[in-house]
Amino acid sequence: MSLNFVTDSIAAQIPVVDPERPALALGDEQLVSWAALRALELRYARALQNAGVKKGDRVGVLLRNSVEYVAFYLAVARAGGISVRLNWRLTAPELQFALSDSGATVLVFDAEFAPNIEPIRDQIDVTVYVSRGGTIDWATPLDIFAAAESDASGFPEMSFDDPASLMYSSGTTGRPKGALFSHGNALWIGSIQAQRWHLDHTSVSQTSGPLFHAGGFEVLLLPTLLAHGTAVTFPSGGFTLENFLSVGRDRSTTTMLLYPFMLFDLLRDDALIAQLPTSLKRIVTGGDIVMPWVYDVLEQKLPSIELVQSYSLTEGGAVSTSLEFDVARGHESSIGRPQAMTEVKVIRPDGTLTDVDEVGEICVRSGGVSIGYWNRPEADAQTFQDGWCHSGDLGRIDKDGYLSIAGRAKDMYRSGGENVYPAEVEMVITGHDDIADAAVVGVPDDRFVEVGAAFIVAAEGATVDVESVRGWLTERLAKYKVPKHYHVVDALPRNAGGKVLKTKLRDLGAERVAQS
Repeated sequence: MSLNFVTDSIAAQIPVVDPERPALALGDEQLVSWAALRALELRYARALQNAGVKKGDRVGVLLRNSVEYVAFYLAVARAGGISVRLNWRLTAPELQFALSDSGATVLVFDAEFAPNIEPIRDQIDVTVYVSRGGTIDWATPLDIFAAAESDASGFPEMSFDDPASLMYSSGTTGRPKGALFSHGNALWIGSIQAQRWHLDHTSVSQTSGPLFHAGGFEVLLLPTLLAHGTAVTFPSGGFTLENFLSVGRDRSTTTMLLYPFMLFDLLRDDALIAQLPTSLKRIVTGGDIVMPWVYDVLEQKLPSIELVQSYSLTEGGAVSTSLEFDVARGHESSIGRPQAMTEVKVIRPDGTLTDVDEVGEICVRSGGVSIGYWNRPEADAQTFQDGWCHSGDLGRIDKDGYLSIAGRAKDMYRSGGENVYPAEVEMVITGHDDIADAAVVGVPDDRFVEVGAAFIVAAEGATVDVESVRGWLTERLAKYKVPKHYHVVDALPRNAGGKVLKTKLRDLGAERVAQS
């Protein structure tokens, strides 16, 4: 079985769903049926085959969220290719690196990104350019590229083990690496979510992230397609909660994916809470820690909605653990227990298992774990060992077997000889009524080598008093954990997956220390 299953299953002798039922929506702008999605996929796949794409060839995809994105991804898989899912926020040099490193020979892109592609055309080996949404004199328009109708015959046989997708890291920790995923990885990742969250043909799932990111595609959207429900992706750019909730009401959404900072904004605003669709049953979140106060607000104001907190990393298979609402009490700071057919362990630097509540590195093993990095044998040896993915995240397991995050290994800093885990400090800071969001990083210090710097976003209508925050923390944390520096900012810098860019904050914090 391969990703062809997604649409082949509606053409089977016993169709799993009526082909005329809605399969995919782009916000409130576009809605396509299962039959239309399959037809579009087959047209794209045949066009790729006609353009010379063979099994194992890499195809760059530089598109904003769209119906075409999903159909094109499925088409590349059907043609035997590997989708190189490119972040459309990348600069020309960054795009050059990913396209050259992957060896992509075909690139489909939104015309608006042509200015970033044209300067690098002489440095990459792409031979076929396909543009969407505009006329580019050196590219074939997408509608002409895929003009011919097609059937499902004549494509290569694909298996669980064949590569399907290549996703590059954001580059925030150094040279970008492409994590490679097979057809089997994708089916595994989708299936365990569909099983855990009871998705079926009646499900309407709405996501908010970019499709080039695992959190925008592999989390919730792909599982919903595998369960033959309706997947609603949100247009790229201009996101507001008001618009997102409006789409949810229009589409009768049953499950939403909201990153933690979006969830926090929602639950702090009664006017937004009132706009939630009445059909909503579940909110899935992940990518950052959910603060304990969230559960209090949900119980008081939204008792009928289940919150599912998930823990994921791209290489580890998109979703590794989850914490369902019915077991969250008493484990509010946890990220839950392993998903179905997923193993999780926490280890010391010497590879031995940690004791209860001892901090160590989180490792994951499942059928969703990446099959390796593209042309990075050294990185492979560090990250993937005996089937285990070494996450680089620090965590601890409590006496009940629940996993909690202690921070990224690279985020940890040592102040006066003591280890400080920013995630712990951030959880306490955001419990302050005047604070909506916060991030803590280590910065240089003449006396203690490193001390904490807190970047704080004020709650709506509030004014942050730094000394009040310092006192709040001093009452709740050991002295060495209390940040020395405080910076009130309008927003925290985040990547496409909603994670705070700690590298950027460390640089800014160090710069401000040097200036003081």
